Amino acid sequence: MFFYRAKLFFNCLSTNNSKLLLKIRMVSLESVVVAALEDDERRSQLSYKKIKKEALAPVFGSEGAAGADLHSAEECVVPAKGKYLVPTGIQIALPEGCYGRIAPRSGLASKNFIDVGAGVIDPDYRGELKVLLFNFSDADFKISVGDRIAQLVCTPFVKPALVEVTNLDETDRGDNGFGSTGVSSY
Repeated sequence: MFFYRAKLFFNCLSTNNSKLLLKIRMVSLESVVVAALEDDERRSQLSYKKIKKEALAPVFGSEGAAGADLHSAEECVVPAKGKYLVPTGIQIALPEGCYGRIAPRSGLASKNFIDVGAGVIDPDYRGELKVLLFNFSDADFKISVGDRIAQLVCTPFVKPALVEVTNLDETDRGDNGFGSTGVSSY
């Protein structure tokens, strides 16, 4: 964002090379830098509010973790071959330009056959964050208060204009889908 603004600014001011213009450019560039830093700070902050006493803050499990772990705010059971909507006890405000993607925790998926559904959190949603868990095993899955049940990944997105057209460009792949590219890397 910073480089785009700086380029735009310099394109607007590319006229005479006078001292006054140079001073204006320096002051304006300083403003562009400050605005870019403020944008970066706002874009890199996930705000959360605890709305239940059992709620725990989202937490990154490691320095390199892409997702923040979400915790259950109630004791519950996800029935075998069933589903359960687990409350986290928090509300969130996502960084500007991002949506929240609720992703499964790899350990729950690989060891207990627990997966996540309905994983898109829109940036304007302010209700309690809840996680839809599916249990694909033959045994009930017990969740205690404070258990890490999923992870929240803040993902940048582009909201494109929706344009109806009469034709789309042709591609080599065409309408081949659902495994048409195969599994083997050969």
